[in-house]
Amino acid sequence: MSNECKTIKDVAKEAKMRLKSGFWQTHNAKIEEQIDKTGDDCIAVSKVIRYYSEQAEKIMHGINSEEEEFYQKVKLLLDNEGEVPDAIGRLTDSEYFSNLSYDRKQRYLLELSEKYQKAVKRYYKELEFNS
Repeated sequence: MSNECKTIKDVAKEAKMRLKSGFWQTHNAKIEEQIDKTGDDCIAVSKVIRYYSEQAEKIMHGINSEEEEFYQKVKLLLDNEGEVPDAIGRLTDSEYFSNLSYDRKQRYLLELSEKYQKAVKRYYKELEFNS
């Protein structure tokens, strides 16, 4: 029970720190700035709001460091070489992969492919809003 209270207390402290630091004012200013850039196009405005809402949610829930590390690898690959046909092969941990059974290799490649697709979507979404 005390563990749950501590968790709630920590969440409340984090929320208070976001309020004190002006996180939401900065967040809203970014949204307004991006909306001004897009003009009156309703579709673009909804995309801006959705994108920045997702960003705020990631910050509030914490970013998975393993996921973020993988994204940085994909981002570096896309920045330097663009989309390449052997991206999954380049992102594969060959030492780990060589020790897997056939079935586990297949599962690993499918999971890696799914993570890669998510990272590519995120890359292009961030590229659209950060350019």
